[in-house]
Amino acid sequence: MSEPDVPLLVAEGVTKYYGRQLGCRDVSFSLYQGEVLAVVGESGSGKTTLLQLLSTQLVPSAGRVRYRLRDGVTRDLADLSEAERRFLFRTDWGYVHQDAALGLRMNVSAGANVGERLMAVGWRHYGRIRGTAVQWLDRVEIDTDRIDDPPLTYSGGMRQRLQIARNLVTQPRLVFMDEPTGGLDVSVQARLLDLLRGLVTELGLAAVIVTHDLAVARLLSHRIMVMKGGEVIEEGLTDQVLDDPREPYTQLLVSSILPA
Repeated sequence: MSEPDVPLLVAEGVTKYYGRQLGCRDVSFSLYQGEVLAVVGESGSGKTTLLQLLSTQLVPSAGRVRYRLRDGVTRDLADLSEAERRFLFRTDWGYVHQDAALGLRMNVSAGANVGERLMAVGWRHYGRIRGTAVQWLDRVEIDTDRIDDPPLTYSGGMRQRLQIARNLVTQPRLVFMDEPTGGLDVSVQARLLDLLRGLVTELGLAAVIVTHDLAVARLLSHRIMVMKGGEVIEEGLTDQVLDDPREPYTQLLVSSILPA
């Protein structure tokens, strides 16, 4: 089979309990290169737990997550060494946090935040690193005159755009996003969403996006999974699910009756 026919990421019966409390149960899906999956639901539905399981930040109580490495071999993520997992996060994966401060070094310059990721994959030429950082700041619509300023001096929207630049500069194949527009005002959200949509398409990224905002899911994703009480209750093509939801819970979400 050619690479496009082989999933990039596969979840098989992924389950997580915190003691007796259910985080998520029996979640299975395949994600292909260039495909964007949105996971939606209320707060407490299990969507962030699932994202942390997929990205190896949590160990599943049952089930497994497999990933196709660049050499074409699909590995169970639980079998990777700590060094291999760190290497994945530096090269193949990105993780965009809702709070950009979790994904940035707030006291070093914007250029260093982007450059660190390049150095982690072996870049050593200062001029080339700085030049690439300048290109990426411009790409995410940050004034390149701000390259030597730390994120502490940036607005919330600028921090989020810098976090995106830091994550994408090494051209990862898979990006995890946890409420990427949460906490930003509406005009900033719209600009950020346009930027994300353009970059995801241009770079052919696969992405898993957790959001309670169905407008975000509609704009960015090809497929959608609706979670409630730790379980996936509905899934399908994004427009299909949002335009003609089967489950009463999804119908309520689409009607914006349920709180985010």
